[in-house]
Parts: sequence; C-alpha cells; structure tokens
Amino acid sequence: MSEVIVTVRGEQERRVTPEHAVVQLAVRADGPERGPVIERVTALAEPLRDDLVAHQRSGEVVEWSSGRVSVWSERPWNTEGRQLPPVHHASIDVTATFRDFVALSWWIGEVAETDAVQVTDVRWELSPATRAEVERAVAAEAVQVAVERARAYAGALGLESVSPLEMADAGLLLPHPDRGGPQMMRAMAAESSGPGVALQPADIVVSAAVEARFLAR
Repeated sequence: MSEVIVTVRGEQERRVTPEHAVVQLAVRADGPERGPVIERVTALAEPLRDDLVAHQRSGEVVEWSSGRVSVWSERPWNTEGRQLPPVHHASIDVTATFRDFVALSWWIGEVAETDAVQVTDVRWELSPATRAEVERAVAAEAVQVAVERARAYAGALGLESVSPLEMADAGLLLPHPDRGGPQMMRAMAAESSGPGVALQPADIVVSAAVEARFLAR
C-alpha cells in the first residue's frame, strides 16, 4: 500500500473567564386607564436610566439601551364568568452590559426590590476582541488535532507522511449533525442574597470542530 486517503475530525475547546455580564430587565405597570399606566411605567424606568448613565460614566457599564413603551390591554373574567372592565398593561425593556460584576450584583439587588421591575436574564460574555482571539486560537488548535490524528492513522498503516486535500468546518465536508466552527456556550447563575445578588459566572466554553481529508504516503 503506497498511499491512502485519510478522513479525520479535529476538535478543541477552551474555558475562558467571562469579561462582561449582560443583564436584561423589564419595567411593568398596569391599571384601568391607559394614559396613567404609560406615565407610571415611564416614571419607574427613569431612575434606572439615570443609574445606568452614572455607572457608564464611572466605567462599570460598557453600554446600555432602553426600548420603547409596549402597551396592551385585556378584559379579564371573574370567577362567576362575567367579563370585567379592560386592564391596560405597559412595559419597558432595559439591557445593560456590565464589566464590573460587583457593581452589577449591587445594582440588581437594588432594582429587584421594586415590584414593578423584573430581571429577566443575565448572561456572561467575552469582549469582542477576546472572543475573536480565542476563536482563532481554538480553530487553529482543532486543525492541529486533525493533522496529528491523520499522522497517527498513517503511521498505523506504515505510511510516513500526510498531505492535506480538503478541510472544512464539521458538517460541511461530510454529513454530520453537529455544527462546526468556533462555538460559544454560556452559563448564568444569579441567586438572591440580601441587598445584593450573589452572581456566579460560569466559564465560557469556546469550541471548534473541523473535518479534513489527507493523502497519506
């Protein structure tokens, strides 16, 4: 046997400490009249915006945004099957990216004390620059794993060298249910604890998988 085509898969992953925390919350109000409900939810959201402006100026917040007021109505039914007068609802979504997790913990603890405010999500992320750097490194390492695997197969067959023929993200070269390329997995943990919130950011897992064909000689 002088040469053979070897097809392999290379995988690699890294665990990286999060750099940013993205918190999403909703400010809500309801009542029998539409106008006052909108005024109330707007007034409730204003101090949150002021707080985020202050945190951004101090460097604790990277960026933040606030959506428009969403308004909807419903006519509930009582236990006797009678339809009641309309109830109007209004909400404003707020998203903020914190780089200071201690400041985030205290801020969430403070805003969560308001009944009208609900924290809907906290997710951990890397900065764009770090994410790009880690993705490049993990992809290169996955390629190296594929090369070493191909060399191992070639050696087992008594062949001495391998030359690349094709390489692609997993699932592009050969049918495969998994998606290739650098992937990011995120985790979150937020547990109420007194005036602040105990945040436990999990490492972000960045993974890559490639498939490759080599000519072994």
